[in-house]
Formats: sequence, structure tokens, C-alpha cells
Amino acid sequence: MPSSIDSEKITTGTDVEKVASIQSQVVIDPDAEFGGAEARRKLERKLLWKIDLRMSILILIYILNYVDRNNAGAARLRGFEDDLHLTGQQFPTLLSILYVGYILMQIPSNMLLNRWARPSIQLPLCMILWGAVSVLTGVTHNFVGALLTRFFCGFLEAAFFPGALFLLSKWYKRDELGQRTAILYCGNIISNAFGSLLASGILDGMDGKLGHAAWRWLFYIEGALTMFVAICAIFILPDFPATTKGLTDLERRLAMRRMEEDAGVGDEGETEVGQVQGMWMAMKDWRVWAMTLAMTSQVIALSFNAYFPTLSATLGYDRTITLLLCAPPFVWTAIEAYIVSRHSDKTGERFWHITVPFLVGIVGFVIALSTMNTAARYVSLFMMAQCYAGFVCLYAWISNTFPRPPAKRAVAVAITNAFSQLGNIAGSYVWPTPWGPTYRFSYAITTSCAGFSIVLLYGMKLHLEGLNRKLDKEEEEKGIKEKGFRYLS
Repeated sequence: MPSSIDSEKITTGTDVEKVASIQSQVVIDPDAEFGGAEARRKLERKLLWKIDLRMSILILIYILNYVDRNNAGAARLRGFEDDLHLTGQQFPTLLSILYVGYILMQIPSNMLLNRWARPSIQLPLCMILWGAVSVLTGVTHNFVGALLTRFFCGFLEAAFFPGALFLLSKWYKRDELGQRTAILYCGNIISNAFGSLLASGILDGMDGKLGHAAWRWLFYIEGALTMFVAICAIFILPDFPATTKGLTDLERRLAMRRMEEDAGVGDEGETEVGQVQGMWMAMKDWRVWAMTLAMTSQVIALSFNAYFPTLSATLGYDRTITLLLCAPPFVWTAIEAYIVSRHSDKTGERFWHITVPFLVGIVGFVIALSTMNTAARYVSLFMMAQCYAGFVCLYAWISNTFPRPPAKRAVAVAITNAFSQLGNIAGSYVWPTPWGPTYRFSYAITTSCAGFSIVLLYGMKLHLEGLNRKLDKEEEEKGIKEKGFRYLS
């Protein structure tokens, strides 16, 4: 009898252990609600494909964002200054005033975006308004009128890029964000090529139509195109994972789970703070300002962008050829930016992926200031333009460096992008006509700014590597074998 009882106890105990083991596996398996690891992978691929498809309209929006911002440079080649009777520093002032409005609105806009959580409405609405203002630039007849339209165009455009970066950071993990940021920023880069080709066609074919100068048609057509795309974007853009339409409940839960796993905490309830508190957290973090200063220096180094048609004109060709020659350097840059950012994501490295393109750009600046040889100067334009491949990686690095809480990330992204536009204001005065056609002093300034940004970012790299070593040590002391969140450097 005792042996029978013992046997029953052993059998019962074994069954209990088996049940407990099964229950433990169910609890521990993080993918159980998605049907297991393989089912989750399939669902995740489907989710990313769906979101990528909807996000792709951001590229078109960004193309039009920069086309509307930079069309004054193309209009300058066909009578814009003469018809508005601009003198002295008035044209550079028209370029710089846009960034005053652009700076003022970025932080409030991103704070509103985080609170309202409706990017599918907020971003296209701002786009409709800046398209309308761009159209109005075509009816101005003096400096004051153009100054007002340029200011309000920048004021309204401010919502888009920091808002788009914040939207991407709500959907994509750290090892996905660089590639998506690069694809988005390719809209900016391609706009330099597409905008020049579009401007060339309009300026050549529309002069005198219905009694309007060609440069006026440039603003009419490009502004109207912007408004049309904005209306389409309302029905395409997603909102945030917890609120967006067009997803199943399972896809929505997976989207939120991905962001929780990426940072070790949830993106909303576990980490969210008030908008004012998030702003204060960002403003008192010295790393935000170090990144801002580095980005501002890079923006000054990239100030050749607004004057690219003018620099292309130093090659000695007519206006149409000059605009057409602007396209190839930026087509190449768009391809390079995607490759560099994709490789940066795969390797988890940011600093050198930013620095190497800028070092190549510095060589381009030196070539341009050293010679007036046509072939050498055109090659230098390619080398300058590809600096954007590094600039794109910096945007991804900023989002990675300030992951949580979302209210802080929204403001950090806006601060760096907004204050860096001071570089565009300064850059508007770096290329005065008396310094042409060599623009030797201009290239000296851009070379110095590019070098200064590299020094700042190297300091940030060392700091983040130190934080990662500290995290390694803390996990080792606690006996944690699986690594948690780490900063990319």
C-alpha cells in the first residue's frame, strides 16, 4: 500500500510539473497572441509592407516641400529680381525670412502632433495652406509682398519635416529607422533634381502665357500641385499605432509591441509625460543642444543647395543647360543616401556613416575654390551634393538618441531641426554675388563648418559609447545575460 501511494504521488507530481511547464511556456512566449514566432514574422512583414506603402506619400510631399521652398532660386534666373525691383541684400533676405517662420513653428507643431495624434489631418492641412501661399507668391509685385508670402510659407512648412520624423519614430524600430529616414529624405534630395527639371520646363514653355512672366507660372503650377497632393494625403497617411485606421486589431497590437520591445518599455502609457514636461526634459538635456549645434554647422555647410543653379551657372552654359546640369548630382546623391543609411542600420553605426560623406564633400569644396576648370568644378558639385548622404544619417541618430518618452522625443526632434535652420538663415548670406564666380570665401566657410560638425559628433560618439559601457556593467552586475536597450554610436 505505501508503495502504491508513493507511485500515485509521483505520477500526480509529474503531471503537475508538466502542466506548470506548459503554462510557463505560454506565459513566457511573447509571440503567443500572434500565433507563435513564425506567424508573427509573417504578420510583421505584412504590417511593415502596409505601413511602408502608406508612408511612401511622405516622399512626394517632401519633394514638393522643397520645390516650393527653393523655387525662388530657379525664378531668379528668369526675371524674378528685376520684376520685383530687388536690390542689394533683398534676395538673400527673401531666402532667409522663410526660415524665421520655419523655426518659430516647429516645436509647437510637434507638441500639437503628439497631443492630437492625427498626422493624417495635421500634415496635409498645413500642406494645403503652404501651397496656397506659394501660389500667392506669383502675384506679388514688390519686395514686401514677396517677403510676407515667403515668411508664411516657411511658417506653414515647419509642420512637415519634424512631424514626419516623429511619425516614422512611432512606427519603426532603431534598426529600421535610418533606412526609412533616408528614403524620406530622398524626397528632399530628388527635389533638387526634379525641381530643376520642372522649373526648366515651366520657365521655357510658359513665358508670356496669359500675360504672365514665366517665373510667376512657376509659383502658380508648383503651388497648385502641392495642394492637390495634400488632399490625396489625407486619405493615405497613417496616424499613430494606437489610433490609426486600416489595421486589424492584431496588427495594431503588434505595431505597439514592436516599439515596446525596441526600447524595453511602451511608447505611450508606460513612458508618456505631459507636453510641457516633455519640452522641459528636452530643453535641459545638453545632448539635444550638442546635436543641434552639429546639425546647424552642417546646414551652413550645405547652404550651397539654395544657390545650386547659380553655382552650376559658373560652368558657363545657358540657362536651360544650367538647370538640367543640376539634376545628375542629386540623382546620384539620392542613391548614395539610401545605400549609406541602409548600411548604417545593418551595422548599428552612425558616426562614420555621417562623417565620411562630409569628408568627401570637404574635398569637393577645396576643388571648387582652387580651380575654374569646367570638368573639375562639375565633379566638385557631385562631391558637395553627396554630403546629404551623411546628413540623413544624423536625423536617424537623433531619433535613436532620445527614444523615450515620446513627448520628449517630439520636442528633441523639433528643436534640432528648428534651430538648425538658423544655419539656413546664415547660409543665405554666404554666397553673395560679389564673391562669384569663384566663391572662394564661400567654400572656405562651408569647409570650416563641416569640419566643426565632425568634431562635435565625435564627442557625442565617445559619450554614447561610455553610456553603453555603463549599461553593460549594470547588466553584468545584475546577472542579466540578454542585452537591453543600447545607444547607437
